[in-house]
Amino acid sequence: MDHGITVTLALPFTAAVEHVRSALAGQGFGVLTEIDVRATLRAKIGEEIEDYLILGACNPPLAHRALEADRHIGLLLPCNVVVRAVDGGTLVEAMDPQLLVRVTGKPELAAVADEAATRLRAALDALTT
Repeated sequence: MDHGITVTLALPFTAAVEHVRSALAGQGFGVLTEIDVRATLRAKIGEEIEDYLILGACNPPLAHRALEADRHIGLLLPCNVVVRAVDGGTLVEAMDPQLLVRVTGKPELAAVADEAATRLRAALDALTT
């Protein structure tokens, strides 16, 4: 099962993060949460990994529609977007919103998931143009 929408950028990590934020904003997503996984693992357990950031992206009108369809959907929100350093660039992975439909089994979420997926794909496509 595929869980995400992925692009690889020939950009350093910090520049890629700024481009991702801008591309998400261009599709109506704000970043509600940010988890610096590298810093957290270093501070909490002394482990080192590559630059790895999880952005919790939210498009408020879509979130509202999803919550109207299923109040429990908040357990699966916001849409996570991972930005991580890889050899030769930065990998950007966005959660596939279709997971909301597959996990919940609620077909009424399909239209919201379709629109969210279209917007996330457009944001990631904008990163490569």
